[in-house]
Amino acid sequence: MSSSLFKSATLGNIEVSNCIAMAPMTRARCPNTNPDDSTARYYAQRAGAGLIISEATQISAQAIGSAFTPGIYTPEQLAGWKKTTAAVHAKGGKIVAQLWHTGRVSHESFHGGEKPVSCSAVRGECHTFTEAGYEATPEPRALSREEIPAIVADYRQAAINAIEAGFDGVQIHGANGYLIDQFLRDGVNQREDEYGGSIENRSRFLLEVVDAACDAIGAGRVGLRLSPFTNTYDCIDSDPAKLFLYLAEQLNSRKLAFLDIIERGLDPATVSNVEFDFGYTPADFRKVYQGQLMVNGQYDQKSAEAVISSGHAQMVGIGRPFMGTPDLVERFQSGQPLNEMLDVVYWYGGDDTGYIDQPALAD
Repeated sequence: MSSSLFKSATLGNIEVSNCIAMAPMTRARCPNTNPDDSTARYYAQRAGAGLIISEATQISAQAIGSAFTPGIYTPEQLAGWKKTTAAVHAKGGKIVAQLWHTGRVSHESFHGGEKPVSCSAVRGECHTFTEAGYEATPEPRALSREEIPAIVADYRQAAINAIEAGFDGVQIHGANGYLIDQFLRDGVNQREDEYGGSIENRSRFLLEVVDAACDAIGAGRVGLRLSPFTNTYDCIDSDPAKLFLYLAEQLNSRKLAFLDIIERGLDPATVSNVEFDFGYTPADFRKVYQGQLMVNGQYDQKSAEAVISSGHAQMVGIGRPFMGTPDLVERFQSGQPLNEMLDVVYWYGGDDTGYIDQPALAD
């Protein structure tokens, strides 16, 4: 089948074989934060995607906010990820690591009884997965001014670690109500120093993280994810149009490999269902941001083909359909139907059931 979706593309220094990305999806299958052989098999099964973005991966022990999720800061974690990247590359795929700090979307049980950190001591109306179940998050501790450079340095080192582990690049997770998003939005950020107040100040942390990663591994291997059109984990801004159009302008000059924007929310447990006037559209954002763009949010084959053909985006991220259909790209290309959507009971945690046992057509 001839389609713009199946043409090769270039994202900075990353050459991809088609325009379909496997979006990052937490699967919570990494006991002790270490990727294992099942992790490698899971991603290799999905190597037909033009680009795989890994599940959210913690940059440090402080960054942990959800049980059984992987990290990229210890030798054991890097050894596990090396198996995954080698398996994906052996299948001809490309994969980048999504770098994650959860901030206040965390729990004392991950931090020896200490509070999780955020830009400000503002508690969110949200929950997270712990080994005890789905628990409410506590009020966080506000980071001191002196602590912030160390977290920027953690992102920088995580980018270096990702390249050492064989990843083709990184995606900084700046979306979905996690630490970077908490700094960005004035519903959470109540700081009175140079990291709070004005849009320029609230954007400072994100831009320092981006610049640190670009300095470490080159801008052509750095992507960024933002959620300019959703409110997640009670993380809200009073003027999102002004905030995110400012960011689009700032990021435009940094020549990233790609910018990934979430256009529509997916999960009613985390994304607010309250009607919210964002004051602008993805088309408005695109007028400002001229670089390589990935879009994400409830796309199917038809809508993905349309957005690529129009030139609005260079890549489309598809998430949950990849859980149940590992050879999704091949099915799109051959016109074969996808498998049934994976039952929600298998999304997070558990064993290999619902993880690496989903059939491909070749099976």
